[in-house]
Amino acid sequence: MIITIDGPAAAGKGTLARQLAKKYGLAYFDTGMVYRAVGLELLNNGLSPDDTAAASKVAAGLTFARMIALSAQPGFRSAAGGQAASKVAAMPKVREYLLKMQQDFARTPKLPTGEKTAGVVYDGRDTGTVICPQADVKFFITASPEVRAMRRHKEYLQKEMPSVYEDVLAQTKERDLRDSSRTSAPLRPAEDAVIIDTSDMDITEVFAEACRIIDDKFLK
Repeated sequence: MIITIDGPAAAGKGTLARQLAKKYGLAYFDTGMVYRAVGLELLNNGLSPDDTAAASKVAAGLTFARMIALSAQPGFRSAAGGQAASKVAAMPKVREYLLKMQQDFARTPKLPTGEKTAGVVYDGRDTGTVICPQADVKFFITASPEVRAMRRHKEYLQKEMPSVYEDVLAQTKERDLRDSSRTSAPLRPAEDAVIIDTSDMDITEVFAEACRIIDDKFLK
C-alpha cells in the first residue's frame, strides 16, 4: 500500500502521515527532509541556498545516511532551514538528483529498525503527482495561511526558538508562492487526491477522516 500526503507547510501532513504509518504498519518518509538536508548543508558551509550550482552539487552527493545525520542538527527544523529547503526545492536540477532516492524507498520500504513493511506513507509536496503517481490513496492536506503560521509560531515557541507571528505569516505566504509557482513540480493536488482543509479541524478529526477513506477503499 502506498499513501501520499501532500500540501503546504504546517498543514498537518507530518502528524497525519506518522499516525497513518503506525496504524497500518507502514514505513514513513518525509520527502521534505531531502531538501532540508541540501539547504542545511549549504548553510553549514557558508553557501547560499540561492546558488544553483552549489545546491546541485550537494544534491548529487547526498546519501540517505547523510540526510539522517543532518536531521539531528538544530538547524534542520528551524525557520532558516525551512526557507533554505524551499529555495533549493524550486531548482529543477536539485529535484532531478533527489527524485530517485525518494522513489526507490517505495520499492523497498523499511522501518528505522530495518524491518521491511508492506508499504509506505509519503509526506511532502509532490508525492502524489511526481514521486508516486501510482499511489493507492492520495491526500492533499491544507489550511489557511494564518492558521498554518500560528501553528508554526507556537511550535517554534515550544522549542524555545525565537519567533514573531507576523514574520512567520510573511514567510508562510512567501513559501506558498514559491512552492506553487515553481516550474518544476509545483505544489498542487493530484487530480485523484482527496482534499482535506484542516483549518477548523483538530488532528483527531483529520486522522479519523483519513482512516475512513482508506478503510472504505481497502476493507470493503
